[in-house]
Amino acid sequence: MPFPNIDPVIFSIGPLSVHWYGLAYVAGILLGWLYARRLIASPALWRNDTPPMTKQQLDDFLLWAAAGVVLGGRLGYVLFYDFAAVSVDPLRIFAITKGGMSFHGGLTGTTIAMILFARRHSLPVWSVFDTIATVVPIGLFFGRIANFINGELWGRLSDAPWAVVFPTGGPFARHPSQLYEAGLEGIVLLIVAAIAVYAFKALKAPGTVTGIFVIGYALSRIFVEFFREPDAQLGYLAFGWLTMGMLLSLPMVALGIWAVVRARLAAGKAG
Repeated sequence: MPFPNIDPVIFSIGPLSVHWYGLAYVAGILLGWLYARRLIASPALWRNDTPPMTKQQLDDFLLWAAAGVVLGGRLGYVLFYDFAAVSVDPLRIFAITKGGMSFHGGLTGTTIAMILFARRHSLPVWSVFDTIATVVPIGLFFGRIANFINGELWGRLSDAPWAVVFPTGGPFARHPSQLYEAGLEGIVLLIVAAIAVYAFKALKAPGTVTGIFVIGYALSRIFVEFFREPDAQLGYLAFGWLTMGMLLSLPMVALGIWAVVRARLAAGKAG
């Protein structure tokens, strides 16, 4: 399939250009915020029928979340994927216009932001985690769609009927791995989390939805890494198939299982 030639820039007004990638961030945060407000407005979903924060506190957290995503995502990319180049040219860390964001770094940054915000406002940290974990797949979906539009992070060579010839991927057809991730990390994970919240009342056992999200993301990412071209500067780390994305996701499976088990045990003790 030929690549749909979509301009990464939606429109420009003088020196100001609006990119699809930037719009993806805005759409993900805005829709996630609206969904989170709906969760908080439904006391029956929460333990003791008490939401973990007010709508005003959620609004205040938006800035913290954005800072955690951007700073953590950039620093994570530098540490995990581009450290060798940055060690030679430290100013490269600020070259954000050339791309380079890491989900695992963004997750770490957002987690730190949530912990600090929860402590500052005396909020139950696991329920804060759950609130954000329920809505994050929305942002992941839009982010991966933006990756596809930008023609970046494409997949390995493929002869599948739906394989795409990306402008920056040479004259070869490749897996549209960005769309695989959008489907798994975005749509599927959003549905799974919603079922856990609304059908199984998982928010009443704080930490459960967080664990489900972490496990679901990690397994989705590991699966898609088998179809995604590894970062050129790293290649395969071992065995001819192990990538940095897999390596960073493997501990997340164990961490997610621990979070779910901890939540269920704590809920059992609470009676």
